[in-house]
Amino acid sequence: MKVKKTAKTTIKKKAKVKGAKKSEEPIVKVLNLNVNPDNPRNGFFELDWNDEFVNMLQQSGYEGRSEEEIVDRWFQTLCRTIGNEQGLDVTASGYVQINRNKDGTTDVS
Repeated sequence: MKVKKTAKTTIKKKAKVKGAKKSEEPIVKVLNLNVNPDNPRNGFFELDWNDEFVNMLQQSGYEGRSEEEIVDRWFQTLCRTIGNEQGLDVTASGYVQINRNKDGTTDVS
């Protein structure tokens, strides 16, 4: 998985209502999915999210030293949940290597 945080997430805004307070919904998007053609079991997702999404994860108990780490932990939980729902034993799935890049992305293989 490759996690990417863009400088600003574009959100369609609803018409302003007089006296209404600013509120943005938590948003996470899959920007890209790449699969290794030589080994389809390997690949990565490129994600984008807004601050409200990270706040929602923190309120739900996810912790980390950075936004990327918090989102990585959520994504890993999501993948395990999907595997469990499909009847897969994901407890001993193998080794995961996480590389934090200088450009703010994360590679997971």
